[in-house]
Amino acid sequence: MVAISKLVSGLFTAAASYTISEHIAAFQGLTRCNISTNVGQLNLTPINNSLTPPTNTTPAFVGLAFGVQNYTCTQSNNFTNVGAVAELFDISCLVNSTIFETIQLPLFAAWDTFEGISIQDFIEFFHEVNPPEVLAQHYFVTNPVTGQGVSPKWDFTSSGNPKFFGNSNAFIIGKTKATVPAPNAAVNVNWLDVVNVGGDVGGEIADEVFRVDTVGGQPPSSCVFGQTQDISVKYTSKYWFFGGELGGPGTPEPF
Repeated sequence: MVAISKLVSGLFTAAASYTISEHIAAFQGLTRCNISTNVGQLNLTPINNSLTPPTNTTPAFVGLAFGVQNYTCTQSNNFTNVGAVAELFDISCLVNSTIFETIQLPLFAAWDTFEGISIQDFIEFFHEVNPPEVLAQHYFVTNPVTGQGVSPKWDFTSSGNPKFFGNSNAFIIGKTKATVPAPNAAVNVNWLDVVNVGGDVGGEIADEVFRVDTVGGQPPSSCVFGQTQDISVKYTSKYWFFGGELGGPGTPEPF
């Protein structure tokens, strides 16, 4: 527990101390802000605007994620992605701040220095303390439509936001609509546009999710099939959530 507490402190301190001219802590009560008019802060110019935000819905949340991308070695002697696990903090209230554009960088620097503590340990710790800054957990589940393969899920049911805590519909299961190589693509995982799979299986948090501003997460360029073990590669990113019955415009309220 002491080690987990140090990790929490290190991550928050790194993120909060990075060029904050306002001298406020990035993760102290800055949750549940209405960002329905802030789509302009979704900066897609680093990828030449190759992804397009939806025009029929507005952003409801922005989550700052840290976690791991999981890989297994294929018969072609390269790694293929088999999922991810991450914790998301609510940074919706920071979209107009001086730190918003680059906040994922110091978070990755802090996360990358910790060894011997898994992302699962960190998530378990936050399940116990349940602070309001926790927005969701990201992991993969069996595809609910086909029953085969895996699909990304963003789970808000244990969110620190009381609006979602324990709400069985507070999640989204997605399918990829578009994927674009990130800047410095050899190191950073792709930027994504993911849409809700639809129906009851999709949940009600959002209609569309964008993964942007990725740092890290790419595996080594090669491996040896049958010899190289599965690996987890650390990463950080932002996730923008658009629309949804539970996350529509105007629903998140400031503290």
